[in-house]
Amino acid sequence: MQAKPSSFDFIIVGAGSAGCVLANRLTASGRRNVLLLEAGGEDRNPWIHVPLGYGKLFQDPRVNWRYAGEKEPGLDGRAIVHPRGRVLGGSSAINGLVYVRGQRQDFDRWRSLGNPGWAYDDVLPYFKRAEDFAGGADAWHGVGGPLAVSAPREPHPLCDAFIAAAQEAGIPRNDDFNGATQDGAGYFQMTARRGRRCSTAIGYLRPVRGRSNLAVVTEARATRVLVEGRRAVGVAYRKDGTDRIARARAIILAAGAIASPQLLQLSGIGPAPLLQAHGIPVVADMPGVGDGLQDHLQVRMVFRCRQPVTINDDLRTLPGRIRAGLRYLLWRKGALTVSAGYAGGFFRADPSVESPDVQCHFIIFSTDRMGDRLHDFSGFTASICALRPESRGWVRVRSADPAAPPAIQANYLAAEADRRTTVAGLRILRRIMQAPAMAPWVAAEHEPGPDAASDDALLAHARAKGSTIYHPSSTCRMGGDPQAVVDARLRVRGIDGLRVADGSVMPTLVSGNTNAAIVMIAEKAADMILADAR
Repeated sequence: MQAKPSSFDFIIVGAGSAGCVLANRLTASGRRNVLLLEAGGEDRNPWIHVPLGYGKLFQDPRVNWRYAGEKEPGLDGRAIVHPRGRVLGGSSAINGLVYVRGQRQDFDRWRSLGNPGWAYDDVLPYFKRAEDFAGGADAWHGVGGPLAVSAPREPHPLCDAFIAAAQEAGIPRNDDFNGATQDGAGYFQMTARRGRRCSTAIGYLRPVRGRSNLAVVTEARATRVLVEGRRAVGVAYRKDGTDRIARARAIILAAGAIASPQLLQLSGIGPAPLLQAHGIPVVADMPGVGDGLQDHLQVRMVFRCRQPVTINDDLRTLPGRIRAGLRYLLWRKGALTVSAGYAGGFFRADPSVESPDVQCHFIIFSTDRMGDRLHDFSGFTASICALRPESRGWVRVRSADPAAPPAIQANYLAAEADRRTTVAGLRILRRIMQAPAMAPWVAAEHEPGPDAASDDALLAHARAKGSTIYHPSSTCRMGGDPQAVVDARLRVRGIDGLRVADGSVMPTLVSGNTNAAIVMIAEKAADMILADAR
């Protein structure tokens, strides 16, 4: 469908985790016309809908931007690839399906940073409104929402052993990380229904594609926000090799923590020296656009398993792959239903902190790197990440060409606190793996190995092998300080008719996986947008 100038109330840039939510909510009344622009294509790849299929999507440029980062000084000068969804549903269509909201303290901290209306008690209703929780409604969860949330299809003996070992190490069991408390070890909830992924494209967009007031245009790359005076009036985009323009009363960027600041900078909204260096006319000198990137650094430990119960074993041979495929097709169970965090936990590396500062993901397969071929031995993986990194990075355009990917640097492990928490987290993880409950399962620590005994050796392992766990945020953060890009109603400061509503607006990174919080942000944003449009 070709957009017609001046024919829309709202243009949403990006049909990802946030954009699909916005498209659903903003068109619900039938009174607002909405154009949803997505640079990627339809979500027809079958691996999108199979939970374990995320492993097939790490390196697929048809659905994944695979942004190449700058060399990271804290990671031995390695350049990190940042996967981001390039398809309807965005990163919710290619991620590991883990559903974690974060901690009460995260959102109360957002409020304290100059963002009224974003405390935990303010946002909990939006989390609940989004959910269709298989466990039923309670004080923490909702049912009947667009986003399916469920427990794993079946337990696994390795996961049960991990949880028992954590208890032996003094960490309580927790059967709901999104409930009263996040502390403890247990099974992760996931965005799936009956063994199939529920991306925001499936949950929010697919049911409303037929609305007459919603136009969805795929393979349409936004190239610039059009600003007249101090007001955003439209979006320039490229479709089928042709440059086009759509105009609207309001523009909402939902392209994510990498693409949203990039598009603002291409539009002349950003740090003036950067824009001038690339010949981009300055519309608004805003140093905070693209600054303050926060991400979780994942550091993995790999173990050889004594018993052939891992996904490595299930999928190593052709007969094994056939059995796994049949089990999935017939019963929606087995290896293909596994998320990127089957079990896990939230621990305190620093016993004095108010809430957990380390997250663990426990996965019943092993590789050299995520997305690579499975090891040819029985293996499983346990990883940690420091939940509230103090290191800060940036996203910056490389040129005025919209097709040129931006420069990305997270500055992992730049802060001493991050290095200290990472090492302490690895020590907690090793203590769990050495607990009696794991003895029947652990044959050997494959990586980093028993020789990595000192703090320096564990930090060296983190520098050599650590990588993103795919949680970029805070590059268009909201707040009341001069560096903040948007206010508490997600309006870009100084530019009327322009909002950002995605993970880039987080003032600080949430303590856990980010997709659930991004859905919540979009749910709340939709209410604010509609209220302001009256």
